[in-house]
Amino acid sequence: MRTINPWINFNGNAEEAFTFYKSVFGGEFTKLVRFGDLTSDEFPVDESEANKIMTIALSIGKHNVLIANDVPGFMGPVNEHENRSKIVLNAESREEAERVFNGLSVGGDVEGPIGDSPWGTYAGMFRDKYGIEWIIEFDPSYGN
Repeated sequence: MRTINPWINFNGNAEEAFTFYKSVFGGEFTKLVRFGDLTSDEFPVDESEANKIMTIALSIGKHNVLIANDVPGFMGPVNEHENRSKIVLNAESREEAERVFNGLSVGGDVEGPIGDSPWGTYAGMFRDKYGIEWIIEFDPSYGN
């Protein structure tokens, strides 16, 4: 598999979360659509939902895209403390793994500090300040 593009649901703070992710990863938003952009007679959008994100996409690296949306109120809230997803990021170097781990884990809860793992990789695991679970890993044997 060449790419995997995780999609995350948020409770109204998708844009804030993605602005934070962009500050760590760099890249650009390749899509940003608000519910209000889609309002029509066939698809009415309540004013309280208009500024929420229908789709936001952040290009990360050469082939990866992180995608998200805000869940509209009529669908009910997302439980941000349950395991709604885990994103595994395979870094190209130990330095990149450490930079991303240290950047994304700010304000979150580290579940496994980054370091040498028993299975031969350099890895760490945490839940970021938005409740998203991440595993950051560098595998020196990958691609060899």
